[in-house]
Amino acid sequence: MSAHDSAQVRQHMDRLAADGIDVVRVTYPDLIGTDRARDVLLDHLPSACDHGLAFCRAVYHTSPQGDVVDVAGGLDAGLPDICVRPDLSTLTPLPWEPGVAACLGDVTDPATGAPAPESPRDLLRHVLDQCAAEGIEPVVGPELEYFLCDPAPGSPTGWQRYAEAPGNVYTAGRRGDPDGHLLRTLRRLRALDIGASMGNHEFSSGQFEINLTHSAALDAADRAFRFKSAVKELARAEGRLATFMAKPFNDEGGSGFHVHVSCLDGDGHNAFADPAAPHGLSATARHAVAGVLAHAPALTALLNPTVNSYKRFGPDTLAPWLVDWGLDNRSAMVRIPPERGAGTRFELRLADASANPYLLLAGTLAAALLGVRAGQEPPAPLEGYGYDTTRAATLPMTLPAALDAFEADTALTDVLGKGFTAAFLAYKRDEVARFQRHVTDWEFTEYAHHL
Repeated sequence: MSAHDSAQVRQHMDRLAADGIDVVRVTYPDLIGTDRARDVLLDHLPSACDHGLAFCRAVYHTSPQGDVVDVAGGLDAGLPDICVRPDLSTLTPLPWEPGVAACLGDVTDPATGAPAPESPRDLLRHVLDQCAAEGIEPVVGPELEYFLCDPAPGSPTGWQRYAEAPGNVYTAGRRGDPDGHLLRTLRRLRALDIGASMGNHEFSSGQFEINLTHSAALDAADRAFRFKSAVKELARAEGRLATFMAKPFNDEGGSGFHVHVSCLDGDGHNAFADPAAPHGLSATARHAVAGVLAHAPALTALLNPTVNSYKRFGPDTLAPWLVDWGLDNRSAMVRIPPERGAGTRFELRLADASANPYLLLAGTLAAALLGVRAGQEPPAPLEGYGYDTTRAATLPMTLPAALDAFEADTALTDVLGKGFTAAFLAYKRDEVARFQRHVTDWEFTEYAHHL
C-alpha cells in the first residue's frame, strides 16, 4: 500500500472513530447474490486493505444449505483462496448496528492478481467496459418485491405470511401493515443511504415493494445487493423472515425484480430518446430492446435462477413468460414506460426477486449491447393484453431448459466470459440434480395413500 493509500485509509479510520465506529464489515456477493462477509476491528483495517482478507474460493460454489458444489477452481484445485480488499469508497454506517460500518469488497485471485471469474461484481464491470467501448453508459433503476413472514411453529415450513388479509393491493398504512414494517424499514434504509425512495404493500398478503433511485449500473447493482441484505437483516432482528424467493406460497403470486434501463451517450444525454423516431425511441433504444428479446431465453437462466422461479410463470400472473415488448403495457416482458426525453427507458419485467442483481444487470446489458452492435430491430410492439402464445414465443419454463438455452447462446456467453459461464452452469445444474433427487411433500400427498 502506497503512502497516499495509507493516508486515505487513516482518514477513513479517523472519521469512523470520531463517529464511534470500531468495526468494519467487509461484504461481497457470492454466485447467487448472498452476502459473504468478515468483521474487521478498526485498528486492523490498514492490514485488510494492504494484504486483503483470505476467503476460500469455494464460497462461490457453496449451496444455500452449505454443500460445496464441485465447480472448477474449487474442490478440484484443493480449495484455494480468493483475496478480498475493502472498497472504502462504499463505506457506510449500519443504522441498526451501533459501532459498525459496512463496505463492499473487491475480489481477486491471488495466483493471477485478476478478478475471480465467479465474482458477480467484476462480471458486471467487464460488461460495462464493453458498453463503454460502444460509447454508452447504462443507467438503471431497480424495483424489488419481497414477502415478510412471521414464525408459525406448527406449520410445515415454520413460517406464515405477515398480516394475512386479502385485498390490500398497492396500499400504505396500517390496513395491510399493522405493525408498521414498511415505514420502519424505509426510514432505516434512508439512513443506510442506498437510494431507497418509496414503497408500498404489494398485491399479496405480507408482500412489499420498495423502489430504489436510478444511477449508473454498477452503483445500482451495489445498492440492490445491499438493499436485499439489509431487508433480510432487519427482519431477522425482529424474529421474522424476509424472503426474496420467487414464489414462496402456492396460493399467492410471486415476487419480481424489475429494472428500468436507459443509456447516456458521450455528451451525457439520454441515448434512447429521439422525438423524431417512431414511438420516440432512438435507434440505440430499438436495437437494445431487440437484443434483449433475441437473447431472452438465455437471460432467463440468470434472471430466474432457481427451480422455484418457474412456478411464478403462467397465464394471468403478470410474470412474463413470453418474449414480447410493448408501449406502457405491463403484460409484456419488456415495457416502454410513457415518459420520453430524459426519462426514456425500457423496463425489463422478466426477473424474479431471487436474481443476483449483478448477474441480472450483466446479462441484460450484454444482451442489449449485442443488439446495438448488430443493429437489430424489434418486431411490432404488443397491443392489448398479452400472454397469447400465437403472438409471441414462449420462454423456457423450467430451470434445466433455461440453462440449456444459456449454454447454447454463445454470443451472450462470449460477452460474459467462459470462466463465469462454466462456473454458473456447473453450480446450477448441481442444484437441479439435487432437487430431482428430493422427495417433496406433494409427491407423498399425491401417491403414498393410493399407490
